[in-house]
Amino acid sequence: MLKKGIQVLGSKILVLGFTFKENCPDVRNTKVIDIIKTLEDYNAHVTIHDPWADPTIAKHEYGVELQNDLPKEKFDAVILAVAHDEFRNLDINQITNGVSVVYDVKGILPEVIIDGKL
Repeated sequence: MLKKGIQVLGSKILVLGFTFKENCPDVRNTKVIDIIKTLEDYNAHVTIHDPWADPTIAKHEYGVELQNDLPKEKFDAVILAVAHDEFRNLDINQITNGVSVVYDVKGILPEVIIDGKL
């Protein structure tokens, strides 16, 4: 983010996916919570979008709010954390602000739109 001139402190970050694995509603043992907690340690404003996960269970088990519908706002960074089918054809421009960082943990997005991957 810093390479693009985006301050991490106070940034708006969208995490795509929260479940344990793709196309499954199970949030038990999700590792995505570790990413979220680390970002929150940097005082980032994290929004979680997962069309498969139950927001009530996520709140009860992990203390996080998540949205089943894709937010309409723009974000400083987007992290694709779970490879749900819904994310494969996502128009990333809908949720980025032009200089946003896009990080693909699962390697499903086209290389030309991402800034990093595992």
